[in-house]
Amino acid sequence: MQPPSRRTLLALGLLALTTLTACTGSHGGDDAMPGNRGPLPNPDEPVILRSIAATDTLLAGYDALLAGPGGAQAAVLQPLRAEVAQHRAALAYGLPAASIPPAPPATPSTTPSTAPSTSPSGTPSGTPVGTPAALAALERQTAQARLADLAAARPPLARLLASVAASDVLHAVALGDTTPLVAPPPAATPTEAPTAPPSDQPTGSPSAGPSADPAATAAVTALQGALGAEHAAVYGDGGVGARLPEDQQRTDARTAYAAHEARRDAWQRLIGSLGATPAAAAAGYQLPFAVTDAAGATKLAAHLETRLTTVYADLVAAVPGPQRGAAADALRDGALRAHRWGAADPAFPGIPEPLPTPTATTP
Repeated sequence: MQPPSRRTLLALGLLALTTLTACTGSHGGDDAMPGNRGPLPNPDEPVILRSIAATDTLLAGYDALLAGPGGAQAAVLQPLRAEVAQHRAALAYGLPAASIPPAPPATPSTTPSTAPSTSPSGTPSGTPVGTPAALAALERQTAQARLADLAAARPPLARLLASVAASDVLHAVALGDTTPLVAPPPAATPTEAPTAPPSDQPTGSPSAGPSADPAATAAVTALQGALGAEHAAVYGDGGVGARLPEDQQRTDARTAYAAHEARRDAWQRLIGSLGATPAAAAAGYQLPFAVTDAAGATKLAAHLETRLTTVYADLVAAVPGPQRGAAADALRDGALRAHRWGAADPAFPGIPEPLPTPTATTP
């Protein structure tokens, strides 16, 4: 199995640090007290092991297809399998070696072209993986299994799960999945939100004063960041559409514009429901490069969507469990739109090298 790259390990350092902290007992030094029988358990371990098991099911599916009718498509399948192996390594990083099940071999086997008898959700499956379409369906199923665990994970692991789930969906697309991407409907305010600041506190900023709940303040700050990114995306997409010919690309630009408007409006409603004033859009935004033709417009569209995946990966880690699904959906949609605009598909969408950020301009 290919080991995680240095960049991956650096990007996931916070996850490893949190895991090691939990395992070495940084809860008031309890592991040093008389009668303690060992390090404290890692509360994320059950979630991690479930996700590793789902990843192993995927790896076996790739190997089954490569050993059978998919052998002629090795040039497509092998890079995707290598990314799945990177996902496994990132999930396992920091766990005690004794806790991690053996990894599947890195070379295709000669076993029949079927996935293991257990699906990522733990239910009997046995579904044949004899075609890329079947493997694409397994990738989407695996993404759903990861997202189902978002609320149970601590923030760094939730961020990783959302990123890997987005990669699973990108793999499904690379395998021929043609599920259409449409603008999401305006999201309803989640039924369970961070505690709003007291009614006697000012509401003009993310921080509602020293008595505000720290978790709620952090969540509102992150939501304000997401709202600001959507303001910038709406502004940028307006310029993108104007530079594109009247064809499928302009239709895609209109779809993206509508999607960003819908998410902008949803974040505004949510922030308002938490007792804070949603940040207004700037009068203008300085684009990261000049856009003078269709090629520049598609490059800008890809840049904006890639930037948003980073914002939404961070948002997954910043908001409470019930709100993580909406942030993860936004991360996935941004990764899919970036792919459609020609951006490279990273193994960990939203956990990339630092990118330049469009800056607001004053009137």
